[in-house]
Amino acid sequence: MLKEFNGKSLELVGLGLPAPCAFFIVYINMTVLFTGGQMKVLVVYYSAFGNVFKMAQLVAEGISQVEGAEAVLRKVPELIPDNFVQLRGDMREGAEMQKEVQVVTLDDFKEAGAIAFGTPTRFGNVSAQLKFQIDKLGPLWMQKVFEGKPAGAFVSTGSLHGGQETTIHTLMAPLLHLGFVLVGVPYSLPDLFLTQGGGGPYGPGHVAGPDNKRDIDDHEANICRAFGQRLAQIGLKLNK
Repeated sequence: MLKEFNGKSLELVGLGLPAPCAFFIVYINMTVLFTGGQMKVLVVYYSAFGNVFKMAQLVAEGISQVEGAEAVLRKVPELIPDNFVQLRGDMREGAEMQKEVQVVTLDDFKEAGAIAFGTPTRFGNVSAQLKFQIDKLGPLWMQKVFEGKPAGAFVSTGSLHGGQETTIHTLMAPLLHLGFVLVGVPYSLPDLFLTQGGGGPYGPGHVAGPDNKRDIDDHEANICRAFGQRLAQIGLKLNK
């Protein structure tokens, strides 16, 4: 019977249990991350008008281009009362756009080998909806579920200097507390030099405009896909 798994003592991983029992525990854990031979990469986001949702789809496209990785797209619950959402045509349209996307669960977080977090900026900060979901991850933090797993963020703003970098920087703090290994986008990607909209080394970005209707341009889309690819690739390496 093997004495170590991924360089760790099986007896230690198994909390003092004999090596055969410890190996069984590790095996069960790894099959959760690699269902059907695929590592799950969770793309979890909040989107009021649909822009972050469209970015999430592009990130998921990038993930799907990596052999051995499977994108899992999930939204966080809305905190704004539905009657208010229905009063605003732009928010109603955004909600309709993503009505088929499932709401994220703690099991989704637990089963993921890597996680991408998406949010619009709110006064240079993370949206309340996404932060509220992150604040509910305490039980998994206590279990050290996220330690050593890669994570990163993508963001949409209304204006060019609307807080893309500060929002991602702000989100980095809780991700580090949870134990994640942070992933961004390197400058080897030409689009980082060419973008006239959003996106930078900290993560993908989109400038939606004052009416939230500006389409994601080609450079912004390429950065989203490259981010998804890189997150999945690093996740596969760290979860070996």
